[in-house]
Amino acid sequence: MPHGPAAALGTALLLLLLASESAHTVMLRAREAAQFLRPRQRRAYQVFEEAKQGHLERECVEELCSREEAREVFENDPETEYFYPRYLECISKYGSPYRKNPAFVTCVQKLPDQCSPDPCDKKGTQVCQDLMGNFYCQCRDGWAGRLCDRDVNECSQENGGCSQICYNQPGSFQCACHGGYTLSPDSRTCHDVDECADTGACGAAQCQNLPGSYSCICDEGYVFSSQEKGCRDMDECMEERCEQTCVNSPGSYTCHCDGRGGLKLSQDMSTCEDILPCVPFNVAKSVKSLYLGRMFSAMPVIKLLFKRLQPTRLVAEFDFRTFDPEGVLFFAGGHRDSTWIVLGLRAGRLELQLHYQGVGRVTSSGPVINDGSWQTISVEELEWNLVIKVNKDAVMKIAVAGDLFQLDRGLYHLNLTVGGIPFQEKDLVHPMNPRLDGCLRSWHWLDGEDTTVQETVKENVKMQCFSVTERGSFFPGSGFAFFHLDYARTSPAGGTETTWAVEAVARVRPAADTGVLLALVGNSQAVALSVALVDYHSTKKLKKQLVVLAVEGVTLVLMEIKVCDGQEHVVTVSVNKDRATLEVDGTQGQREVSPAGLQERLAVLGRHLEGPVLTFIGGLPDVPVTSAPVTAFYRGCMTLEVNQKALDLDEAAYKHRDITSHSCPPVEPAA
Repeated sequence: MPHGPAAALGTALLLLLLASESAHTVMLRAREAAQFLRPRQRRAYQVFEEAKQGHLERECVEELCSREEAREVFENDPETEYFYPRYLECISKYGSPYRKNPAFVTCVQKLPDQCSPDPCDKKGTQVCQDLMGNFYCQCRDGWAGRLCDRDVNECSQENGGCSQICYNQPGSFQCACHGGYTLSPDSRTCHDVDECADTGACGAAQCQNLPGSYSCICDEGYVFSSQEKGCRDMDECMEERCEQTCVNSPGSYTCHCDGRGGLKLSQDMSTCEDILPCVPFNVAKSVKSLYLGRMFSAMPVIKLLFKRLQPTRLVAEFDFRTFDPEGVLFFAGGHRDSTWIVLGLRAGRLELQLHYQGVGRVTSSGPVINDGSWQTISVEELEWNLVIKVNKDAVMKIAVAGDLFQLDRGLYHLNLTVGGIPFQEKDLVHPMNPRLDGCLRSWHWLDGEDTTVQETVKENVKMQCFSVTERGSFFPGSGFAFFHLDYARTSPAGGTETTWAVEAVARVRPAADTGVLLALVGNSQAVALSVALVDYHSTKKLKKQLVVLAVEGVTLVLMEIKVCDGQEHVVTVSVNKDRATLEVDGTQGQREVSPAGLQERLAVLGRHLEGPVLTFIGGLPDVPVTSAPVTAFYRGCMTLEVNQKALDLDEAAYKHRDITSHSCPPVEPAA
């Protein structure tokens, strides 16, 4: 054992501590003191740690050691300086080694190991290594710091190696994927999930896989419903796509404009524009003419009253032009039950009806004059005869037995009405339709007293005739006519079963590309059937000039037509309970509904025809805009046959007064 002042001082301190340990022990036992003082021999080491622990056991646990002896055990100052003050604390607390207190043994054995108690973080440390007067915390992966108590954020460097999402965790990290992807077995990369492999992903809709997602595809006009797992109709009308009226339909929609207000769909198929003529008609009128067909009822166009002091003979002369086969030119005489004559047209020839002293006569003669050319007609009383001439040739000479002028209050009176009669047509000698679509010019009534009539006509354009006319009815685009027609008929077999048919042939020269030609309207204002010109294909959203046949607004058949060529076109329609056809100039139209849909629409039309319907020509009444593909008035010339009968607008239940019945202006020549 080393000798010197330091050793002596350490021995003295130990003696003092031991002396204070027990009141009745003031000196060490001789044997213990001898062992303490004798020089200690070094013992051989085995493995370093085991040797160190063995030295500590022998030097400081079994015996009392000094600082110098502790230095020999640890062989370094840091561990010695760490150990020895704490060794003395163990002695102070549990007594000297010689008392063999187990607590003292345990206390001293733990002192050299700076990892006991373990200073390292338990969660982050793999092992604590005891060093010389120090310790080293060996961290687990994902931990750092002296005590391994600081988490390493692996996601901060290259996203932790994750291809999509990196989640940092205490001491670790985890890769994850966005929705629609799944983590590969390497726990780092992501690959797309094919959702369409699940047949129920889109239900009845078509499934399309996308990177990280999928899409359920529906046909145009439909939208996918996740709740219903299928495609449902998209109500495009909720998006306010139309300027005026929008009608939704399965998978589509249509925009409608107020045709009666002169509007039609524009090129964009959503806004409205004016219906403008595409063919110019020569609608110039003559101020020196008188249009006889202006009044729809039997009311005359002109009423004149002549008063004379002396009986006066009747003299009337005028130029006349018409295509109308029947109607009244003029009436002259007194009241219904007195003496009077009526000059009219029947089957294109002049007819004179006379009523004298309660006796009626009817005479007809002369050439057919309703060919549209001007004819000069004169009527003159000559010595109890009426002489009627056409182009200065006498065609009738009828004896009369009385005067047309009637004495009243000292004056001789004569009523003269032009274009009608002052009583109902049933009171004629031979009833006729008094309305005559014709024109007069160069008229002279009773020696030319017509200045008042001429001034009246000059002020009123509607009383004037077209300067030039052709055969046909002219629709100016502002009115219509309607008839009471019955489309039901008894079965040819002679039974009680009734059937129905609508056969129509329209010869048209349109002036515009939009307008109603023919329509059947029921009591509920439903448009049971319509045939119309339209300038677009409703389902394909294409601008085309078409003729459409529709039932309650649903197009059954359509056919292209060259509306704006100024030529006459023949439109033929045939509809019954089994079929619906449409032809334009002999070419069959194409059907727009399925066979089942056609039968359904024909059944609807049949139910309408079981009740009363009105047959409209050239337009519709004030019905909803969506009740038919077209509600605009027709503009142009047209003649129409329905169920093998030519419709004479003079016989209509109503006719707009601007529509001419038998005359139509020609198309203006190209500039």
